[in-house]
Amino acid sequence: MNSSYSVSLAGPAPWGFRLQGGKDFCLPLTISRLTEGGKAVKAGMNTGDIILSINGISSEGMNHLEAQNKIKACTGNLSLTLKR
Repeated sequence: MNSSYSVSLAGPAPWGFRLQGGKDFCLPLTISRLTEGGKAVKAGMNTGDIILSINGISSEGMNHLEAQNKIKACTGNLSLTLKR
């Protein structure tokens, strides 16, 4: 399935997921691991889902550290658009 969906995770961190990839790895930003019972799992996120945007900002062209920093800087709700 190749459909996009959005989630809003209530802050603050931890969000309950690990990130892999980024422009510097020549790979899309992808969910690599989920914490059992964490916010990401409860929101319906899956490993392998691709992050399309972080708080409304397109992740296309973001390197790994940029994406990590955008997520870490979020103290309120974290909004993600993902693709399965």
